[in-house]
Amino acid sequence: MAEMTYEQLQQALFLLGPWLIGSFLDFLFQGVLFCQFVHYYQWNPNDKIGLKSAVAGLVLLTTLKTIQSFALIWILLILHFEDLPGAILLNYTTWWQAGSSLMVASIGLYVQIFFLHRLLVLTKYNWLMVAPIAVVIVFSYVSICVATHYIALGSDTGVKTGIWFANHLSSVFAGDFLITCVTAFYLFQTKKDVLPQTVGLISALVRLTFQTAAPAALCAMFNLVFSQLYSGDDKLISTAFNMALPKLYAFSMMWTLNARHSLRGGRYNSDPSSRNRHDNVELGAYTNNIQVHTHIETVQQIDVRDMFDHGGSDGDVKSHERDIKAGM
Repeated sequence: MAEMTYEQLQQALFLLGPWLIGSFLDFLFQGVLFCQFVHYYQWNPNDKIGLKSAVAGLVLLTTLKTIQSFALIWILLILHFEDLPGAILLNYTTWWQAGSSLMVASIGLYVQIFFLHRLLVLTKYNWLMVAPIAVVIVFSYVSICVATHYIALGSDTGVKTGIWFANHLSSVFAGDFLITCVTAFYLFQTKKDVLPQTVGLISALVRLTFQTAAPAALCAMFNLVFSQLYSGDDKLISTAFNMALPKLYAFSMMWTLNARHSLRGGRYNSDPSSRNRHDNVELGAYTNNIQVHTHIETVQQIDVRDMFDHGGSDGDVKSHERDIKAGM
């Protein structure tokens, strides 16, 4: 085998290397996801069939993506071991590599639909609040479809590919940001009226909203930055972030669902006497309901599981009037 020139080395490092790093991250994160999937089915046997099916769909999609990453690296680095130009050309001539960004976006869309539905339930089906976010997310997916089309046409369309890829990543970031902020806003509004012993639970839900959104949002931001700093002809650094992105979206969904295990244990109850009663209780009455003191001096019990269960729960909102002073 002939010694590589400096130019060839740079091509191997920056046009093939990001695929290798991204695949390693894909394999690592998939292992973590398998643990999350197992925990979900162990901890939530009573979830409705719709939610269980949604998780099963995520298992299938992420597993297929990992298989695609393994096959891609095998073809790139083993079958084209001594053919650097041929390996680089695969970026534009094979569907499994040129369409990688579209596969990533499809998993991202799947998870975003889950969070959109959760937001719709939280806002009591306020379509005026949710519809604009849905439009942004749909635009992001259409953008990556167009970008994939230009990628398949070859390297001569690099400028157009960059524009549509930027449209996709910026709108994905905007959609995630809007979902997170609107969800947090709703929870903050609820926090104003809750009884003292439930403030800790609301605060925990607000923190959870930002914590689960942060990893995917940061990855999408770095993906956008590096995709604009370098063209796809000389460096593909953004590819490493792009390959990790779908697994971070899956983390976000599974983290949110599995967080119910902690919430059910009453760990976020700010009432010490109540906490002693509800630690180690899988389905305590307190942790399934948030008590809200309304302006008309009523108490509503809102099922926290509305945030997670697409199908809703029987008796999601039960309210009854009572004397607040007597209740204290």
